[in-house]
Amino acid sequence: MIEQTDLVKIPLQNTAEGMALFGPQDKLLNLILQQSKAKVVTRDAEIVIQGTPEETAQLRQLFHVLLELVRMGYELTERDIHYAMELAKSGQAEELLDLYKGDIATTQKGKVIRAKTIGQNHYVSTIRKKDIVFGIGPAGTGKTYLAVVMAVAALKEGKVRRIVLTRPAVEAGESLGFLPGDLQEKVDPYLRPLYDALYDMLGMEQVAKSMERGLIEVAPLAYMRGRTLDDSFIILDEAQNTTPEQMKMFLTRLGFGSKMVITGDVTQIDLPRGKTSGLIEAERILRSVEEIGFIAFSEQDVVRHSLVQKIIVAYNESTLNKG
Repeated sequence: MIEQTDLVKIPLQNTAEGMALFGPQDKLLNLILQQSKAKVVTRDAEIVIQGTPEETAQLRQLFHVLLELVRMGYELTERDIHYAMELAKSGQAEELLDLYKGDIATTQKGKVIRAKTIGQNHYVSTIRKKDIVFGIGPAGTGKTYLAVVMAVAALKEGKVRRIVLTRPAVEAGESLGFLPGDLQEKVDPYLRPLYDALYDMLGMEQVAKSMERGLIEVAPLAYMRGRTLDDSFIILDEAQNTTPEQMKMFLTRLGFGSKMVITGDVTQIDLPRGKTSGLIEAERILRSVEEIGFIAFSEQDVVRHSLVQKIIVAYNESTLNKG
C-alpha cells in the first residue's frame, strides 16, 4: 500500500524573512527537520513541505506561527522552536501568538517581559484575577521571577503600597550557624533569587532606595508571625520547605488590598525526614477554594537551557521506575 503524501507550499515575502525563520546556517530549520519525517525544501520565495497529511498539517501550522512571530519583529530562539513543535503536535501552536502579543512589564534595561509558555501565561492571568495563587512546578519555569515581575508592576501602578518577599530559611546541606555575619547576612544567601529578580526589574540602586523607604521588604518567613499585611504584594518562595504550621501562619497574614503568590517545587523538599511539606498540605486542603488559584507547571514550561528540561524528564522517569 502506497502511503498518501501531501505537498504544501508556504510563500515568503522576502529572503530576509527566510533567514530569520531558519536561523544562521539553517540551525533552526535543522532542529525542525530532526523532529519530523516530512521533507522540507526551501527556496527564495517559499517553503515546500512534502509528507503525510498529519505531518504536513503540523508543519504548516508551525511555519505559519513562526512566520507571524518573525513578522512581528520577534527573534526566534532554539527554545521557541522546541516549544512550538511540542504545541504543533497537539494543534496548539496558534496559542504562541497570544503569548508574544501580551507584554507583562519592562526591565530596568528596557527589555520587554512576556510569558514564554502557555503555563506561564495562565499563571500571570491567574495572579491578575485572584488574591492568592500557588505556582507549583519544577526549576526553571519562571515561577519566582514572574511573581516578582507582577509585584513590581503592581507597585509601580499604585495597586499596592509595598512588596514583601520571603522564604523559609531551611538548610539544604549547609548550616546557617556556620555562615559568617549577622542574621541578615546569614539569611541573604537564601533570599538571593528574590534579590536577583528585583535587580533585573528596578536596578540595584532603586532596590536599595525602595528597601530604605519600606516599599520593599525581604525577610525570612519567621519575621511574618504576628503581622497583618494590608495593601501588599506578598511572595513566599521555596514554599515546599515550609511546615504545615508555617504555611497556615503565612496564609493568614493576608490583609485588605493584598495579593499573595506562593511558589515551590514538591520534588525539592529539604525538610527533615518525616516532616510534611506545608505546600503539599495546603494544596490538599485548599484546592476546592474557588478564590485561590493553583497553577501546575510542567517540564514543558521550563525556560532555561533545553538540557534543564531533559534533566527534569530523566529524573521524573527514574522516580517512576523506582516506584
